[in-house]
Amino acid sequence: MGVVVKRFLDNNTFMNKTIFLLLMLVLSFTANAQINMADSTVQVIGYWSIDDTQSYQVSLEKYKIKDGDTSARNFIKYEVDITIKDSTADSYLIEWFYKNYEIETDNELLQKLSKISEDLPVIIKTDEFGAIQEVINWEEVGSYMEKAMGLIQVEFGHFPNFDQTMAQFMEAYKSKAAIEGNAIKDALQFYTYHGGAYTLNEEINGQMQLMNNFGGAPFDTEVAVVLDEIDEESGSSIIRMFQEVNSEQLTNATYDFLETLTGLKGKLPARENFPALTNKTWTASRIHAATGWTTYSIETKEVHAEGTTNVEERIIQIK
Repeated sequence: MGVVVKRFLDNNTFMNKTIFLLLMLVLSFTANAQINMADSTVQVIGYWSIDDTQSYQVSLEKYKIKDGDTSARNFIKYEVDITIKDSTADSYLIEWFYKNYEIETDNELLQKLSKISEDLPVIIKTDEFGAIQEVINWEEVGSYMEKAMGLIQVEFGHFPNFDQTMAQFMEAYKSKAAIEGNAIKDALQFYTYHGGAYTLNEEINGQMQLMNNFGGAPFDTEVAVVLDEIDEESGSSIIRMFQEVNSEQLTNATYDFLETLTGLKGKLPARENFPALTNKTWTASRIHAATGWTTYSIETKEVHAEGTTNVEERIIQIK
């Protein structure tokens, strides 16, 4: 399921957070509700109370690989406080509050875009298991982003293809469905496995729809999920997922988008000569059984075309 993913999760340094370890010890007697060693199964369920809070460090690294050389590296690091705001018999309201952004990039526009959500709370509703249902304050989030885009346009509106770039960026915020499908990637990664039941080494295969960043129909995506490890001593498990987007749909959508860019009109090859794109994602998380808190998660996405691979890697780690 990916050497990069396994390398990071095999490093248990994130488990030495004293406060969280104490919490796990106190709650360890409930772990059997979600880990069953007799049949090697795990259920991922959130057992949270109002005002429960965990703080995480998130890093997002993007770079390009061509002919073995790495370039175009951008690195963003920030913190997020996750707080349970309300709890009912069948749902949770959870606030994600973003802060303390640090950005390493030479791209001025990217610097602005990367920090645009700082100090913006996002309220997420999950079911009783912790699986995402909706973003409650999506209108507030969308309005905030529109106002921020207006300020950025004043400063960077002269950049080449600025309008097209911003239009693509704002696709993630133009509607409730867009925000829930593409603007809360941290949360989608964090709650990937909540609400599911998994058997050790038993692969679950299926298909899902993945949001199209270009604004068209969603992409068909093949998915494989497997429970890779049960750690009875720490009361945690590691679950991995692999996703692959339909290559033909992705290539067509990319070609159609490039045709809209002013600087590329008339310069693209015929569609049949346009190189095929692939999009593959590996997601692995360690989840504490007694509480349902994700303690570490890494997601690596690789988009490949004609000898060039664009890599995006997001790591979420409890502080």
